[in-house]
Amino acid sequence: MAISTFATSAEAAPANAQAPSRVTVQRRADGQWQLLRNGQPFVINGAGGQRHLELLVKIGGNSFRTWGADDLDQKGPDGKSLMDHARELNLAVTVGIWLQHERHGFNYSDPAQVNKQREYVRGLVRRYRNDPALLMWGLGNEMEGPTADGRDNRIWKELQVLAKIVKEEDPNHPVMTVIAGAGKAKVQTLMQHYTEIDILGVNAYGSAPGVGKALQEAGWQKPFVLAEFGPVGAWEVRHTSWNAPIEQSSQEKAANYYSTHKLVMEDSKGTCIGSYAFVWGQKQETTATWYGMFAPTGEKMPSVDAMGYAWTGKWPDNRSPRIRKFDTNLREAIVKPGEPFTAVLEATDTNQDALKVEWTVVAESTDRREGGDDEAVPPSVPGCITRAEGLTAAGVAPRKPGAYRLFATVRDGQGGASIDNVPFLVK
Repeated sequence: MAISTFATSAEAAPANAQAPSRVTVQRRADGQWQLLRNGQPFVINGAGGQRHLELLVKIGGNSFRTWGADDLDQKGPDGKSLMDHARELNLAVTVGIWLQHERHGFNYSDPAQVNKQREYVRGLVRRYRNDPALLMWGLGNEMEGPTADGRDNRIWKELQVLAKIVKEEDPNHPVMTVIAGAGKAKVQTLMQHYTEIDILGVNAYGSAPGVGKALQEAGWQKPFVLAEFGPVGAWEVRHTSWNAPIEQSSQEKAANYYSTHKLVMEDSKGTCIGSYAFVWGQKQETTATWYGMFAPTGEKMPSVDAMGYAWTGKWPDNRSPRIRKFDTNLREAIVKPGEPFTAVLEATDTNQDALKVEWTVVAESTDRREGGDDEAVPPSVPGCITRAEGLTAAGVAPRKPGAYRLFATVRDGQGGASIDNVPFLVK
């Protein structure tokens, strides 16, 4: 879902004291697939994103994926790169190799563009192939198009060439390519033209629990990774009469993360070798909270706790607060400019932390994009909240007609939060 661009020209990877990793894909005697990292079985308990890495390890995560190489060598305030941190934390990295999309102007029928991309891939592999943190190569993400049927043979034939380049340069790490959904026609076309692939990555949301079965029905015989999953997608949910998608509550999202991971791992007949929860961070996509596992201000959401429980069977010492109920006369309502409203939350905290609530009215996004492309952040509307006390608030609708959302952010003061919203229309 996320996007990136070509990185700068490749150079020799920085030297480090650890030995290069070696990762293989193996089919066991019982028919189940597994990864072996440096000779040891490795199941991916992963997240899509590159921040909060210490917390990822603390709750049982062992891997993260990137979409491109742009950020791998950028130095943080401590002077260390992302790969430095990964090595220190013993996190395995699926290094994304961003392949260009035709919807962004790339032409897979243009030899000059294709050759330039091939050289980019070769240079990138040379740069990182000996890094001890490297788990596998993520060769492309949804480059067939997030809504395409995948019948464009040019894409898969070019991936076949690129995968051979990767393996020529690095025989010690498998190649995974990530597609959008597990549509039968797409998977079968890929299988026909792209035999060099070692692992299939699938991005899926509402349909994620059924990915294993869908791949089996398509005839997929190799291992797969659920490469992105989380809440139900904005394109999959019910919409209001003015076409605003209804976002799941933070509690519903947490349940989605947990159940999807467990179902896919248990129901894939030994073909799923792990998953990457999306997104281990925050981004504006439909709303500021739809896919983020962290609040815009950095607090962890209940979905983080849910993944920790899925991986380890234990809840974290400090759980995020939970919004049990959100009552307001604005929910999916059409109101007049300046019309009064009230809102009441029912919220709990396992650790009995004192809870604080922030209420915000935000304009509905008018910059909706496809496939995770960057979106502009819609503005908040000042002056709408006239009273906020405890878990209750009162206010007036914006004066300007249009679509809006009322957000309620509950924080525990200990690094945890829950955020829910309701859409409404001023008319």
